[in-house]
Amino acid sequence: MALDQGGHLSHGSPVSFSGKIYHFEPYFVDETTGVLDMDSVRERALEFRPKMIVAGYSSYPRILDFAAFAEIAREVEALLLVDMAHFAGLVAGGAHPSPVPHADFVSFTAHKTMRGPWGGVILCRAEHADQIDKAACPNIQGGPQMHAIAAKAVMFQQCAQPAFREYAHAVVTNAKAMAAGLMRRGLELTTGGTDNHLMVIDLRPMGLRGRAVQAAFDEVGVTVNANAFPGHGGTPYNPNGIRLGSPSVTSRGMGEPEMDEIAGLVARMLGGFDDPAVRAEVSESSRALCRRFPLPYRGVSTG
Repeated sequence: MALDQGGHLSHGSPVSFSGKIYHFEPYFVDETTGVLDMDSVRERALEFRPKMIVAGYSSYPRILDFAAFAEIAREVEALLLVDMAHFAGLVAGGAHPSPVPHADFVSFTAHKTMRGPWGGVILCRAEHADQIDKAACPNIQGGPQMHAIAAKAVMFQQCAQPAFREYAHAVVTNAKAMAAGLMRRGLELTTGGTDNHLMVIDLRPMGLRGRAVQAAFDEVGVTVNANAFPGHGGTPYNPNGIRLGSPSVTSRGMGEPEMDEIAGLVARMLGGFDDPAVRAEVSESSRALCRRFPLPYRGVSTG
């Protein structure tokens, strides 16, 4: 998926090693809806006959059709890699369809929605296991870091608990609530909402740019990031959108009422962007909200 369509920097961007070593051809979302058009993906695959198709995203607020990707891959005799770095925790918690039955390879980070340590995991079909192992070590990786391996073991143990499943489903519920709150206040979201944990706000109606908004929100205690989206008209380093999501606030124990509260703070901030009084008000409200929901300590039982 093209980077400005919601794709990932590591999926063939010319500034990434993947784009320097391999030749990638992007596929695109529908210009009107912002949603991925699988017929268009198939046409691109038939045109270029790739050796591998990569599915995954960094800022696409909808669920991918893994079965359709697998069907296209088989048609052009390509391997299918699904990078679920951003939504792996939702899959682990049963709140999102799994790509594992459909893909030859599935990669994901141990942090983000998995709530584990910095690092990654690669799943693959048995016939590719030796190649994957050798590609990881000794090709690109040195000696094992046992503390990181232990941390991943703890993470997987946490993911197997009922509480993690509750968290994953709450992430999706909260994201939908936040998106609804933003749209109810007149903000425009790409694709008109979300099916996963994230959403992207179009800043063009307010005449704002992503970098300035990101910096200002940092000041008031609300974390967002500047983000491109289809047809955004900005630049990769200063796009006309911002991305925000629900995993972190969900981990703090916030629910749907708080999502509406956060949506109100975002809308208030964007509506009075240059007003110091508005910034002070949002700053105090965001910090008060965080004080009501302090960061939890999630210990792991050894029993």
